[in-house]
Amino acid sequence: MNTSARSQARSTARLAAVQALYQQQMEGTALPKLLNEFHQHRLGREVDDEDHEGEVFADAEVDFFDDVVRGVDARREEIDTLLTARLAAGWTLARLDKTMLQILRAGTYELMARADVPKASAISEYVDVAKAFFDDREAKFVNGILDALAKEVRS
Repeated sequence: MNTSARSQARSTARLAAVQALYQQQMEGTALPKLLNEFHQHRLGREVDDEDHEGEVFADAEVDFFDDVVRGVDARREEIDTLLTARLAAGWTLARLDKTMLQILRAGTYELMARADVPKASAISEYVDVAKAFFDDREAKFVNGILDALAKEVRS
């Protein structure tokens, strides 16, 4: 896989990971079932059914997707502690939009655990994921939180 195709496959995996983490939070889906569902029905092929109309995760890097989802699940408490410390006074993770929270969790995990991914690339990728769901203001929020966090976890 060439560099451009690998980069696109990872971008796709990040977006799918955020959606899987969101589904896990909203529905309480057990991790093995969640991963299996994404492997069977959403990753590596176009989805065109009533529930997932228009969702396309073709050519996602499945191992990368698995690592992000499993990593966030395993280290959620540590990740949430780091994120809480970056929020403005009076703010809690519970006040954040549920999708926003998953973007921040996935980005934090990647900065903590994926030294193979350059800091600027990880931050930029999750800013792009944020732009898929939110306006520029929220994307800038993701940039600010992840940039501050990266200074600590990637010293």
